[in-house]
Amino acid sequence: MMKKKFRKAINGFSGVRVLVIGDLILDEFLWGDVSRISPEAPVPVVWVRSESYMPGGAANVASNINALGGRAYLAGVVGTGERGRVLTRTLEEKGIDVSGIIVDGGRPTTLKTRVIAHHQQVVRIDKERIDGLNKGLIERIISYTGNIIDEIDAIVIEDYGKGVITQGLLKQILGMAKRYKKIVTVDPKEEHFSYYKGVTAITPNHYEAAAISRLRLRDDKALDKIGKGLLNKLRCEAVLITLGENGMQLFERHGRSTHIPTVAQDVFDVSGAGDTVISAFTLALASGAAMLDAAMISNYAAGIVVGKIGIAVVRQKELLSRVI
Repeated sequence: MMKKKFRKAINGFSGVRVLVIGDLILDEFLWGDVSRISPEAPVPVVWVRSESYMPGGAANVASNINALGGRAYLAGVVGTGERGRVLTRTLEEKGIDVSGIIVDGGRPTTLKTRVIAHHQQVVRIDKERIDGLNKGLIERIISYTGNIIDEIDAIVIEDYGKGVITQGLLKQILGMAKRYKKIVTVDPKEEHFSYYKGVTAITPNHYEAAAISRLRLRDDKALDKIGKGLLNKLRCEAVLITLGENGMQLFERHGRSTHIPTVAQDVFDVSGAGDTVISAFTLALASGAAMLDAAMISNYAAGIVVGKIGIAVVRQKELLSRVI
């Protein structure tokens, strides 16, 4: 009976429209081999054989929503260079609405370059600016949100701390969401915790939750204190804390706390797993699932994505097949 409910909710993803607001990242992968150590320094010399690109950050959340059957709208900022064009083009090819992406000549597209040799990451190189957006750019994102608020069912705030999510922006977005009764979920950044008061739910991992609460996560008692403390401070409907190999813990506003064991069969790469969780969780809520059911569906999605290598997405058919 439970899985029948899950399948109904997952099939309902196809009618859900979600606006993702946040930091857009281009993930670049340089694939190669190592056969020697550099004579210039004690580091490996990587002979690059190929390169590939994947949407990251808020762009990966939009990709997950799209792959899961939803309709994704994306708002954020890219630079004027080739990297921004690559990211935007890649998203367009996936069928994601990119009309909310703003090109800003004053900042680069956030780029994370991973050098991979023999299936191992050798080094990661980040190029970014993390200062907050100027008032004009913030107003453009708010205006875009206002233009489509009637068309969407939910908003995801994807906060990687790269400058898009500011207190002023969220104040306007949350006010709008409240007026139009829209679901708002947040993948939080520790430093911006105070911005999220009044959202529907947040989905921190256990490191982020502990850091936000300024408590050590030593045992279940500490986890319970952290989760309930976040609920009270944010006055939100739920806090879903991901616990890695130990699954998830859902804290609901009216006092219920539920541990959800992991369903992962093999774990190859946890990169982007949080993006998959918030995507599936939000789609499930917007399709009418109860909070606990939505969390359990997102747990199934996470169990699939960690079995893939690299920044990956989960498709609607994959998720349906897992809950049969």
